[in-house]
Amino acid sequence: MSEIYTPASAAQDVEAALRLLEGRWKLVILFHLFGGKVLRFSDLERAIPNITQKMLGQQLRQMEIDGIVVRKAYPQVPPKVEYSLTAWGQALCPALDAILKWADLRQQQSAERAQARSAKAKRKPRGNASTARKLRLKTAANEKLRP
Repeated sequence: MSEIYTPASAAQDVEAALRLLEGRWKLVILFHLFGGKVLRFSDLERAIPNITQKMLGQQLRQMEIDGIVVRKAYPQVPPKVEYSLTAWGQALCPALDAILKWADLRQQQSAERAQARSAKAKRKPRGNASTARKLRLKTAANEKLRP
């Protein structure tokens, strides 16, 4: 049966779920494994060129511990290790897709706001610094003339 959430318990549970995805590379690894792909360690290394072997290993190990990734090692030389998503890991796909769409929408809105600001700035001429200085001097002179 589904739990009834309070705002505090909902925030707590979402925070706990997001902790599973913390780390610079976990989401990148997830996106490479989505769709039932099975990739070897070296395939992931090539797909994510800026990650070190140590970091890739750490991230995959943690994702395996968290039940997101399955590691299958073959007893051969050289070692062959394959990674794939568990059913639970694959279930993250719709949630991450929704976040991606939300991010796209946010980016579009930011671009539209920037475009509107730019258009507004072009329509409304502003005085330059010398105009502002002249106004300050004129105001100061008028203040001196008052009794």
